[in-house]
Amino acid sequence: MNQRDLTLLTDFYELTMMQGYYNQKQNETVVFDVFYRQNPCNGGYAICAGLEQVIEYVKGLNFTYEDVDYLRSLGIFSEDFLHYLGGFHFSGDIYAIPEGTVVFPKEPLLKVIAPIMEAQLVETAILNIINHQSLIATKTSRVVFAADGDGVMEFGLRRAQGPDAGLYGARAAMIGGCVGTSNVLAGQLFDVPVLGTHAHSWIMSFPDEYTAFKTYAELYPHNCTLLVDTYDTLKSGVPNAIRVFQELRDSGVELTKYGIRLDSGDLAYLSKEARKMLDAAGFETATIAASNDLDEHLLHDLKIQGAAITSWGVGTNLITSKDCPSFGGVYKLAAIQNEDGEFVPKIKLSENTEKITNPGNKTIYRIYDKTTGKIRADLICFADETFDTSEDLVLFDPIETWKKTRLAGGSYTMREIMVPIFKKGECIYHSPSVREIAAYCKQEKKTLWEETKRLFYPHNVYVDLSDKLYAVKKELLNQLGRD
Repeated sequence: MNQRDLTLLTDFYELTMMQGYYNQKQNETVVFDVFYRQNPCNGGYAICAGLEQVIEYVKGLNFTYEDVDYLRSLGIFSEDFLHYLGGFHFSGDIYAIPEGTVVFPKEPLLKVIAPIMEAQLVETAILNIINHQSLIATKTSRVVFAADGDGVMEFGLRRAQGPDAGLYGARAAMIGGCVGTSNVLAGQLFDVPVLGTHAHSWIMSFPDEYTAFKTYAELYPHNCTLLVDTYDTLKSGVPNAIRVFQELRDSGVELTKYGIRLDSGDLAYLSKEARKMLDAAGFETATIAASNDLDEHLLHDLKIQGAAITSWGVGTNLITSKDCPSFGGVYKLAAIQNEDGEFVPKIKLSENTEKITNPGNKTIYRIYDKTTGKIRADLICFADETFDTSEDLVLFDPIETWKKTRLAGGSYTMREIMVPIFKKGECIYHSPSVREIAAYCKQEKKTLWEETKRLFYPHNVYVDLSDKLYAVKKELLNQLGRD
């Protein structure tokens, strides 16, 4: 895929701050964390996505002559600074949680360790990429959960907020669990299945519905799904579809992929009635697909009502995450390296307790129940901390510290979930294919307790701090309080 130059995909103040650091000869190495504060859609988890595009962006960072000339035309940047930009390249380290991993609030999804000018520049684009794809992957995961094993197709391109949102939204939707997308470019670029049938206009362009169905079936006899709600679903659409299916069967065609699609009306009632009609005609294996402004809540209700739908096309509400259009990821300074090479923890205060950051150069350990393989908690700690799983581990809520859990030694396992992506400006990570990420994500969701996956009032997974990190955070808060 030919990548566009995204070097100037940044907020203006990133560049003005960079010039300030440059003029002050202030370019110490720092640590920035990318994290979010609340799960989208009031859910119990999120799915991180977008890392491959972050990698492509960082690899391509390069101020061209045209970029420098444009910045010069703004009349705010010095020639010395513009000369520096002309030779810019990223020289730092990046660590991240792999795409498709289930994640939780407050934990770093990605951290940048780099000279402050470099770390400042990449903030906006990294947030743009991670926020968007993580949001759509998470929304998709909820829709797939509501579908309860049925296939979910991503149909949102025409309602996405522009080509990029449609393209990378489709990518994220595949990671989140969709079986295919209507987006042909996404299919080509990411090697994922493309799916679709025909529109109402196909039916309306023929003299009658039967002729439209028959013509379509002759074109695609082995992949024939007919849209039956153009005129009258039960009196016209379904009977005409049955007639065409019978003619295909009588002509010797083996019916494998075939069925009907509903795009309007009471989907529960219509699907159940259509199912009766199809079964009575001997087409018990015909699928019933549905579309029409679906989301996880409507799917949940339709399932409760016994809708006979086995395949779902979800568009607007998925590709835009309509009820929660922002992921809310932020990028915060966590540490500054001193002259001795040690990282000095930094903290952001706020009147809102939820906005107080976790200081220092950190990593994350995921703690699993050894018997079930389910997630017990995530533990944020300093990057150099290690743990012995044969020893008891006491976990506590970093805000309501009296809430404690003791895990007996030998009853749990731990896995560090942040991995190195860039070292000294060189990418050392190989991005899996979208299909591989989707398969990994499916396994990841199996590590969640059912109580965490439910759509309404889910159980929250604990994200705790190590004793050492909590002590440093507490001391910083006390120091700032005294100041």
